[in-house]
Amino acid sequence: MSASPLRVGNASGFYGDRFSAVREMLEGGQLDVLTGDYLAELTMLILGRDRMKDPATGYAKTFLRQMEQSLALALEKKVKVVVNAGGLNPAGLAAALRELSTKLGVKARIAHVEGDDLIANTDALGLGSPLTANAYLGAWGIAECLKAGADVVVTGRVTDASLVVGPAAAHFGWKPDDWDRLAGAMVAGHVLECGTQATGGNYSFFTEVDARRPGFPLAELHADGSSVITKHEGTGGAVTVDTVLAQLVYEITGARYAGPDATARFDTISLAPDGKDRVRITGVRGEPPPPTVKVCLNNLGGYKNEATFVLVGLDIEQKARLVREQLEAAMTRKPREAHWTLVRTDREDAATEEQAAAFLRVVVKDSDQKLVGRAFSGAAVELALGSYPGFTMTAPPSDGAPYGVYTPAYVEAEKVEHVAVLPDETRTVIPPPKQTRGLAPVEPPALPAPLAVGPTRRMPLGRIVAARSGDKGGTANIGVWARTDEAWRWLAHALTVEKLRELLPEAAAFPIERHVFPGLRGLNFVIDGLLGEGVSSSTRFDPQGKALGEWLRSRHVDIPESLLREGQG
Repeated sequence: MSASPLRVGNASGFYGDRFSAVREMLEGGQLDVLTGDYLAELTMLILGRDRMKDPATGYAKTFLRQMEQSLALALEKKVKVVVNAGGLNPAGLAAALRELSTKLGVKARIAHVEGDDLIANTDALGLGSPLTANAYLGAWGIAECLKAGADVVVTGRVTDASLVVGPAAAHFGWKPDDWDRLAGAMVAGHVLECGTQATGGNYSFFTEVDARRPGFPLAELHADGSSVITKHEGTGGAVTVDTVLAQLVYEITGARYAGPDATARFDTISLAPDGKDRVRITGVRGEPPPPTVKVCLNNLGGYKNEATFVLVGLDIEQKARLVREQLEAAMTRKPREAHWTLVRTDREDAATEEQAAAFLRVVVKDSDQKLVGRAFSGAAVELALGSYPGFTMTAPPSDGAPYGVYTPAYVEAEKVEHVAVLPDETRTVIPPPKQTRGLAPVEPPALPAPLAVGPTRRMPLGRIVAARSGDKGGTANIGVWARTDEAWRWLAHALTVEKLRELLPEAAAFPIERHVFPGLRGLNFVIDGLLGEGVSSSTRFDPQGKALGEWLRSRHVDIPESLLREGQG
């Protein structure tokens, strides 16, 4: 137990993030803990397929290679390493790390957390027969491992924020019912979890920061649950209220942000600058967690393939109609699904061939790999000399590739065995929370007084607001916020659900919820079903919804001229 601040850094926001980040964070400045998030719904599917081929795998091999370079340095600097790179096989990764430690000639105390993998009990839990089934565990297994002296803790599927909450709980000696403190650490963990998205990466106003190579973030956590988000001195990017807010509104829903340890009230968050590249987070209120834990289910949904035809010059619509009719006629057995999209990027009297081009994209899906593989690819290629003038494709179609279907499920917390396997291989069972509270929507907050009616100018919405969007399975979310009080007074009334449907016609047919965060001057829109059955199965141009926010910002609306004056936009 300690009262001194805890410096927790991040070195990975996804499986495939900057490989050198682990070394950079260890060498760049003082840290107490280094975390890394390697898992997502799609990653679990990838690791599940790896495990089908070789039961000894199923973890993020990249992390093992990073530790080969940096484990000795972490031990030298007394930095604890906490990652979810264990994926579907945390015990296997822990064993591999022990072997690596011996190979490197260092003494590293390795621990792991398990119990999230429910695949052996899916029938009893009513989860069917998925490829993978992993519960989102909380922070207390990590905390137990660290209190037992672990240098490295690897987990399977825990909540992203738990990688930060666990070290904080161990360091400060928090209790399981310290809801406000736990919720404060959850918010800090949510900011860190996606790496450089908190330091200027994927930031709407990227031209205002050095976005070429943003540094990874870190949090200075305090005993009361408050924190300061910052980064190592001399690294790129920036830490501002807006870069932090951009990550706060990423992939959330309403005011209650639930985890297995606590529920954080996002409508209580206060952000304030605290010096150069420092933002203080205070005021976070916490509540008991819900009685159930979320489970990530992945199933193999079938196979899919795609082809993109390039249409250049005149008669674009007629060319698209011809090749579609030809390809559909050539496929004697029709795939279960065929999704056609004509993208009109062409310009009239274009100065370059590319500017004269449009794209016709077709995505096919079926349970029969052969039907969407060579049968589809061959039919497309065989049209080359007998179709529209100027026939060409972006690339030849390939064999059909498997895709997964992500489904969230919920099970009672006491039915999930959460186990900390300590460095001496002692197994400690983590009990479920004694107190829980079912989730319920909060009372809608009052909106600010609207701006007085005045002259407007039609221009892109993004001239005065920022946005960040993403995915949770088949659901997309778009967080939008204003940077001034006056702009917020306009935004809160102007960007309704109905207006969003008008601006984003592709979302119009889906259920949409709007959540209001006055303290952040922000709105969050949740669009259910826009991404189909999830990332791997989606046929959308932007399958993860990552660019929805930027599309929204590009749409033209009538903006009050008073907001376009210097200092307002």
